[in-house]
Amino acid sequence: MLIHSLLDTDGSRCTLTLDEPNAWLRATWRGFIDSEEANRGADSYLKQLADLRCPYLLNDNSDLHGPWFDSLDWLMRIWAPQAARMGLRYVAHVVQTDTKHDTITEAPLNPAACLFELQIFEKVAVAEEWLRSCQARAAATVPQ
Repeated sequence: MLIHSLLDTDGSRCTLTLDEPNAWLRATWRGFIDSEEANRGADSYLKQLADLRCPYLLNDNSDLHGPWFDSLDWLMRIWAPQAARMGLRYVAHVVQTDTKHDTITEAPLNPAACLFELQIFEKVAVAEEWLRSCQARAAATVPQ
C-alpha cells in the first residue's frame, strides 16, 4: 500500500509503502537524491512511523545514482533516536547497485549509537529474508 511518494523536479523519487504481506515499511529511493530530498524523505518516514509503529524497515537504495545523503551525523543524532522512540527495531539497508556502497557503508558506525539493528545488503531479496528472520526471532520471544 502506497503511503507517501516524494517526486522531485529532476525525476528522482522517495516512495514509502507498507508491504502488507510482509508487515514492514519499504522506503525506495530512485535517481539522484540531494540532501534536501533525503531530509524530506526521512522526515516523511518519521511522520508515518508515528502513526504506524512498524518495527521493520527495508531501506532500498538499489536504484539510487550519484552520492547519497551526506549527513550521516544527522541520521545518527536526530533521525535514529526519533525512529527508535517510535518503535523502529530492524533496518535492512540495500546499497546502490552501481557502487555497492553509500554513506552508511563508508562511515564508521558506533554500535552504542545504534538504537536499532541495522544490516547492510547488496540485494533486496537477501534484505527481505533477513527481515523475515527478524520477525521470526521476535515472534519466538513473545511469551505465550
